[in-house]
Amino acid sequence: MATVATSVFLNQLRSLYPTRTVTPGSSSALSTPWYIIAAVSFSASNKPEAVPRVFEHVMQQFSLDPGSPASNVEEQRLLARKLREALFKSGLISGYPKAINSLRALHEVMPDELKETEILRDVNTSLSEYQKKGTVLWDSVYGETADSVQELLNSIYPDMGWFSKTIGYGLTYSPRPDILSQLETSFTLVAALIAGDTPQQIAWHLKGAHRCGATPDEVQAARNIAVEVAKQSGVQWKNPIPEIEL
Repeated sequence: MATVATSVFLNQLRSLYPTRTVTPGSSSALSTPWYIIAAVSFSASNKPEAVPRVFEHVMQQFSLDPGSPASNVEEQRLLARKLREALFKSGLISGYPKAINSLRALHEVMPDELKETEILRDVNTSLSEYQKKGTVLWDSVYGETADSVQELLNSIYPDMGWFSKTIGYGLTYSPRPDILSQLETSFTLVAALIAGDTPQQIAWHLKGAHRCGATPDEVQAARNIAVEVAKQSGVQWKNPIPEIEL
């Protein structure tokens, strides 16, 4: 079976995202989140076999990056953690069967030294604390619409309102910004939503990505990458994909 994630296609995706200044001591291969958007888009499009190709493609970029040689295990570990965390977070939108299949496919090609052996989340944190963390992230993502979106969820089903803020934004999306930044998490949500053909939520989170620090060009690039991956994966939309309205 021919792969949908060829090197040519992945290079095209990478070229869609604007170049960012590389932080001294870090790798240019990880300087833009195109690979996170691509991996999540493949996963949400039910193409788990493509996810390892994204990982391997970025690993190859390390060898071409004089600032971060292939022997830099810490950079490789960060790449592995970013992809695992993004896939885990995306499962709350695309469905955990898809996330599990993608994580499994990634695990099968993952070098032993880059595999995770311990839970990264704080399992001792109370739900009330996660609700506080979730409220901070919720307000940051939704901005001036935070209250109205919360009221909508509470009205359609109070459990959904509680779950979204506490389990979604508090426990799932909020933890470990040292692994996945708030902006990278925001793009993770955009990618999963685009593949899932959910226009209302896509519109919310395109704006949310901008509130989380993305420039209009970066939000457009994230949207384009997600759309191209979904198309490549055979996704057919019933609804128009929202454009960016910032």
